[in-house]
Amino acid sequence: MDTPQPAMQAKRFTFGAVLTFIRKSWRDYLFLFLLAGVIIALDQWTKYLVRTNIPLAGDWLPSWLAWLAPYARIRYWYNSGAAFGIFQEGNLIFSILAVIVACLIVYYFPRVSREDWWLRLAMSMQLAGALGNLIDRIMFKHVTDFISVGNFAVFNVADSSISVGVAILVLGVWIKENADKKKAAAAKAAEAEPVAPKGDEAKGE
Repeated sequence: MDTPQPAMQAKRFTFGAVLTFIRKSWRDYLFLFLLAGVIIALDQWTKYLVRTNIPLAGDWLPSWLAWLAPYARIRYWYNSGAAFGIFQEGNLIFSILAVIVACLIVYYFPRVSREDWWLRLAMSMQLAGALGNLIDRIMFKHVTDFISVGNFAVFNVADSSISVGVAILVLGVWIKENADKKKAAAAKAAEAEPVAPKGDEAKGE
């Protein structure tokens, strides 16, 4: 009869473990929160300027850029949906999703290798975008938009940060996959090269 094995003890969440984690990850979080903080500050500052200086649905451009008006302009608008005005009246749902996304990014960020700088950059920008619009949803029950280009939906700095972050993520994955394929092909080619017999080497000497 087998001797019963003692049950494995679950890892204890101790203050010492927290300090160890902070010591190991503070540089990672410094990068994350510093970059995200700068983007959030820019997002909130530009939104404040628009809300306090332009009437709702009003347009603005400096006089020296008046020629640009048919193509792009600053237009004060708002929405309660997702980025670029889609899925209107979903303020609560998108607020919850923003919190979930932000928590996942904060949790996984220190686990991403520092060599994968493109992924860390993308995650920082997506965190900034999610929190920038979340602040609006909490304070105003809608998101302030003001960047209008052609007939495209009006958007803001936070929306742009999310979109650019996604683009960097996709581009980074594509570049990394190509690099890995080239390394694998080079390694396979090196293995396929014939090795000269030892006897032939001795004759050559």
